[in-house]
Amino acid sequence: MTSSNRPSPDSLLKAARKEARGRLKIFLGAAPGVGKTFEMLREGAELLRQDRDVVAGIIETHGRAETEALVAPFEILPRRVIERGSHTVTEFDLDAMIARRPSIALIDELAHTNAPGSRHPKRWQDVEELRDAGIDVLTTLNIQHVESLNDVVAGFTRVRVRETVPDAILDDAEIEVIDLPPDELIERLKAGKVYVPHEATRALGHFFSKSNLSALRELALRRAAQAVDRSLLDHVELIGDRGNWAAGERIVVAVGDQPGGDALIRAAKRFADAMRAPWAAVTVETPRSITLSDAARTRMASTLKLATSLGAEIATVPARSVVDGLCAHIQETRATAVVIGKSRRSWWFEMRNRSVVDQLVRKLDAVAVHVVPLGPQAAIDGMTAVARPSALRGIVAGLAMVAATTAAAILLQPTVGSNAVDLIYLLPVIATATLFGLRPSVVASLAAALAYNFFFLPPLYTFTISDPQNVVTLFVLMAVAVVASQLTGRLKREATIGARSASENAALAAFGQRLAAVSDEARTAAAVCEEIARLLNVSTILFARDESAIAPIGASPPDPMLGPLDMAAAEWAFDRGEVAGRDSGTLTSSEWQFHPLETALGVLGVLGIAPNGSGDPVPADKRILFTTLLGQAALAHERLRLEANAREVSALKQRDDLRATLLSSMGHDLKTPLTAVVAAADALAAEYGESATTATLKGEARRLRRVFDDLVEMTRIESGALVVKREATDLTDAIAAAAHDLRAELMRHSLILDVPPTLPLVEADPRMLHHILINLLGNAAKFSAPGTPIIVRAQRLPGQVTLSVLDAGPGLPSGRETSLFDRFMRVDGDDMSGGSGLGLAIVKGFAEAMGLTVAASNRDPVGAAFSITWGESRIRRMAE
Repeated sequence: MTSSNRPSPDSLLKAARKEARGRLKIFLGAAPGVGKTFEMLREGAELLRQDRDVVAGIIETHGRAETEALVAPFEILPRRVIERGSHTVTEFDLDAMIARRPSIALIDELAHTNAPGSRHPKRWQDVEELRDAGIDVLTTLNIQHVESLNDVVAGFTRVRVRETVPDAILDDAEIEVIDLPPDELIERLKAGKVYVPHEATRALGHFFSKSNLSALRELALRRAAQAVDRSLLDHVELIGDRGNWAAGERIVVAVGDQPGGDALIRAAKRFADAMRAPWAAVTVETPRSITLSDAARTRMASTLKLATSLGAEIATVPARSVVDGLCAHIQETRATAVVIGKSRRSWWFEMRNRSVVDQLVRKLDAVAVHVVPLGPQAAIDGMTAVARPSALRGIVAGLAMVAATTAAAILLQPTVGSNAVDLIYLLPVIATATLFGLRPSVVASLAAALAYNFFFLPPLYTFTISDPQNVVTLFVLMAVAVVASQLTGRLKREATIGARSASENAALAAFGQRLAAVSDEARTAAAVCEEIARLLNVSTILFARDESAIAPIGASPPDPMLGPLDMAAAEWAFDRGEVAGRDSGTLTSSEWQFHPLETALGVLGVLGIAPNGSGDPVPADKRILFTTLLGQAALAHERLRLEANAREVSALKQRDDLRATLLSSMGHDLKTPLTAVVAAADALAAEYGESATTATLKGEARRLRRVFDDLVEMTRIESGALVVKREATDLTDAIAAAAHDLRAELMRHSLILDVPPTLPLVEADPRMLHHILINLLGNAAKFSAPGTPIIVRAQRLPGQVTLSVLDAGPGLPSGRETSLFDRFMRVDGDDMSGGSGLGLAIVKGFAEAMGLTVAASNRDPVGAAFSITWGESRIRRMAE
């Protein structure tokens, strides 16, 4: 294997890390309703048929019957219940999935924001942890949730999505586009297959317009093509293939110091837009770069700034020559086209300097070279602008060294002889090349040759050479002097470039070490401001959001003066995630330039920079360094935020564990004495006869025991310790068992059972179902007047079995039908009835653990109805 086709070490490491993680497949859609979840479930079912271990972690069916039917074959992971004030929400249970450790997990809605109290703020972070545990994941995503496309989508839909997924997640995933033409999607929307009718009408007039859907569809297809392209590049780098493989166009524009760079950049931008391809502006740092004039450097910086404003990536490549640098960068990035400018040069210039365009055409295979003529004026300006700095001082110094060498040689001639004098003359030539460059060294070499001829070759003190051998010696001396001066000058320039690169790398390493050593926001902000101010010779200030406004948390030098315009620019950068202020496209009158610290968690801060004098806040030759420093600063603040979140989660977990332990202990410790109380009441009733006192004692003791049972069961639900043991269950037997246990409470009511004998068996955990029925029947008896009926009705409906408990009580408060299932939620009069506020929460927790749905509603004319529903999957499987 040759060096030209050896696999990249970075690609090998990347492949090794990828092999150690689970695979991620994203079903990408242009909009809701295209069928992402449907396709994910279909592929999951196919994997099930191949005997793969597939578990549905969280699936959002949105009430669609066809989607619910597709969920039926899968093992469904119970959701984690999280308390939010007086309400509870359910989220994907990451720990349960890792403990279950299936081969493949189905996780719907990758961009979802988790409820406070979850381990990660975003669901995509849950997915990453699953992959770290070696679990493959199938998931869904809409294109408007991709971070890099957020602004683009907001621009034409007028809707800014706050839930985004970093592009790096998509780059590391297999992507399958779920495509649906806009007309078909609109028909689905009108048919109520995406949203309920009144929401569908509103959506059609806004987000789901045909123009929006067409644009979103194109974005989804192009983003998928980029992912395929990236995957292809990773593969060819892994196998070491140097061919120009490309699934999409990538354009590189070569930026030099010649005039006309603005026209070159605009031409490249038009070409990139026409090809709909990403593009990068590249400068090559050669040994010649250190000799450029200030005007040339300013012109190059202006060109790069224009490229940045037009959306180009910026790269600086160190190389021995422009051609070598461009070829290396094009090969590394697998670019398919290069745009380069060409000025009209004189024939003498073309003879001395080979054409860069011609060399690129010869060296680049399968890469299109687009030449932009810069015009005659640009050529004339270029020849004058690129002129070297004045070499007069170097020439004078070189001649002085030659004169000093001549004097020393005359003094040493009696000792060393005439034959060694020619070697002595190499010393001033090399010294001049090292100190002053090529031109002064050439003049010095010519002066050395003439001095050697005049003072040491016979006839002396004339420029006549009598011996032909001395003529050869003179020309060899001149040639050696010129070659030595060129090599010395080139080595000096390359050493200068290498020293500068090493200095920047050392500065970046020191910056990273300093950030890693601090663990609070104030010291991190101080380190960021001080290091960037020192490295770039600028003033810096760092803002973070404090409640509703941004406030400075660090600056160098301290206490800079900012006006209202500067603060407005900082606010803009924070809110929009875009550069604002000086030399940007927004609020350019500000003295400061503000850069957002963008992370996967959003914008965590804004860094302001201002030059200490005139000029650009970030010079062109420091732009790459500044971008790297900014990225490290953003990562440092993201680390601080994640550490703070982890501490909060840990504190909440400790509090919840303590509460669960206390409740469990109370429930278990008090059940024993309550059992003794009930036994004593039974003994008193047996010895002295049943009385109102003993009846009250037994009834209240049983009620307290149920309260403590509720506490224990609620603790098990919250801790995720429920183990569901499903069995084929006859609802008639289950209702009879619950009614028998509540015979004392139901004595004052007539219990009506409406359960058809043809009702099929259902799938349920008998103990959990018994507890659910105990709570629902007890609740009905508690809120119904004595003598009123309580109806237990079971029905076989299309696709489901429903069990309802109906009472004739006062009914439910309007609008609170859902919140009744929250913990410690009571209705009016519950205090008088002695309710704990946990019964209905346990009903919901047990029902969801078994994959059932529970609902509450009012009856007509009076009373309340509580229903439990088994889907078709919970009937058909057991019937079979």
